[in-house]
Amino acid sequence: MEPCSSSWVYRVFFTLLIFFLGSSPSLSWSLHPSLRNSTAMHQNYTAISEFRLLNRRTLRECPNRSPYLQVNVSLSSHLSDEEYVNVTVNGALVPSEHDWVAMISPSHSNVENCPLHEILYAQTGDLSSLPLLCHYPVKAMYMSNDPNYLSCKKQECKKYEKGKCVVRTCSGPISFANPKKPLYGHISSVDSTGSSMRLTWVSGDKEPQQVQYKDGKTQLSEVTTFSQDNMCTSDLPSPAKDFGWHDPGFIHSAVMTELKPSSTFWYRYGSDLAGWSEQIQFRTPPAGGSDELKFVAYGDMGKAPRDPSVEHYIQPGSLSVINAIADEVNSNNIDSVFHIGDISYATGFLVEWDFFLHQISHVASRVSYMTAIGNHERDYISSGSVYFTPDSGGECGVPYETYFPMPTLAKDKPWYSIDQGSIHFTVISTEHNWSPNSEQYHWIKKDMASVDRSRTPWLIFTGHRPMYSSLNEFLGIDDKFVKEVEPLLLAHKVDLVLFGHIHNYERTCSIYQQQCKAMPTKDRNGIDTYDHSNYSAPVHAVIGMAGFSLDKFTNDAPANKWSLSRISEYGYLRAHATKREIKLEFVESNTTKVGDSFRIIKR
Repeated sequence: MEPCSSSWVYRVFFTLLIFFLGSSPSLSWSLHPSLRNSTAMHQNYTAISEFRLLNRRTLRECPNRSPYLQVNVSLSSHLSDEEYVNVTVNGALVPSEHDWVAMISPSHSNVENCPLHEILYAQTGDLSSLPLLCHYPVKAMYMSNDPNYLSCKKQECKKYEKGKCVVRTCSGPISFANPKKPLYGHISSVDSTGSSMRLTWVSGDKEPQQVQYKDGKTQLSEVTTFSQDNMCTSDLPSPAKDFGWHDPGFIHSAVMTELKPSSTFWYRYGSDLAGWSEQIQFRTPPAGGSDELKFVAYGDMGKAPRDPSVEHYIQPGSLSVINAIADEVNSNNIDSVFHIGDISYATGFLVEWDFFLHQISHVASRVSYMTAIGNHERDYISSGSVYFTPDSGGECGVPYETYFPMPTLAKDKPWYSIDQGSIHFTVISTEHNWSPNSEQYHWIKKDMASVDRSRTPWLIFTGHRPMYSSLNEFLGIDDKFVKEVEPLLLAHKVDLVLFGHIHNYERTCSIYQQQCKAMPTKDRNGIDTYDHSNYSAPVHAVIGMAGFSLDKFTNDAPANKWSLSRISEYGYLRAHATKREIKLEFVESNTTKVGDSFRIIKR
């Protein structure tokens, strides 16, 4: 067949790009028969996608190898940090529906010996041998997405010899115009005063840079990074330590001081050598003890491509949720954000942290973005996490804590508390030891016992894995966690408990030990109202519906009388707190309609 051509558009974020073309008669060869039906087991760990294993194929499994392939990228100059490019593939002798084109983000890992160690990748479900590539294709598309490819309507001959068409193949790297440019700045609170904010960003520059803010004030950045040696492994190398590794560059962090709470300022970050970000307007949160706070909360967001490409792990609802929250920020409706676990879902494919940071930048650069650690950030075999599943892909919390430095006690102790407005937030790690003899348990007791309820009358307790869900039989609630930690919530009169992990929205009565201790009443507008003037028990809400594929509720009436509202739609929890009332709303991101409302009051 005559050579064909086809083209696609990618948005790119990488220091170095290589495009790879391949074909295969089938993808089913990728999994051993014993693992072929185990997708459900693997998808919640390191997320097998059909493109993930394409870099582990033997040469003999590429029957349509062509000497005429040519890959062209439209590029008038060096790439900017965000730019669409057209990729045109020519010279395919036998177009196949399985042909694909991908973008590789090469790491600095030594891949010379990876073809000799195919057994090391068994943990991922990949039992193929002699891989063709040892880097993961971080973005990929089937060429058949262009209908003209298979029909070969676009034909082009580059060179003729004796009446026959010969297409010269070519390939090459693409570099950024400024690989040191500072990117993806995001801010977080460092204390309860609202007068200091930490700015964190990434750059290819290892030299300290600056944040400039508040009419000429400057702060020099602290620079850190992490390496493959920091990633976890077990008997088998993890994706984070092996083919999912991506050099993160350098992570810069600086604290802006002498600010005023509930106020608006401007900043920019970078250096004359590396370049500067644009000027960004941000708002400080209200100081602890003040009357009013407006915040949003959610879990399990992740990221999704804005172009038609496929990534290793896509959270389909994440774009609609972050876009809706950005609209809230633009309307000055939000003082801060709480993202309670399962942050990027990179799960060992570290370039996807860059994807996530880019996706949230229009929100996280402008209001305080506070986080909690989840299973997909921390859990790995024999790593010290409570749960032994390989959910983090070998990250073991290192990238998370580097990209999102919270006001924690120390490394790998990712629990903290903070006051904003009339609320004291106690943020825990469900992935670290919370048993009664643990450091975290004693910290939780001490922290909640120290809350001045005249200053911050509301106490919100939050972490990743929930204590209550109507989907318990399918997704699992850790009864030990409930038994050992729930009594602390009642003893310290926690008002509201926010968890993620299960991918839907659910709200309970005032509950303790599976029993409703009080039911809300309807106010004049028909909104469920919990009166905590005479405290009975906490209200729980699962809010893990910010991006990951939704967990559907059954149509049958729930057996649990404590479950008052159940919604399986993408969205976020929006809250407005004063010292007398917290009004909370579940907002559906696709429509911005309020799907559930409730209030907690104190007379």
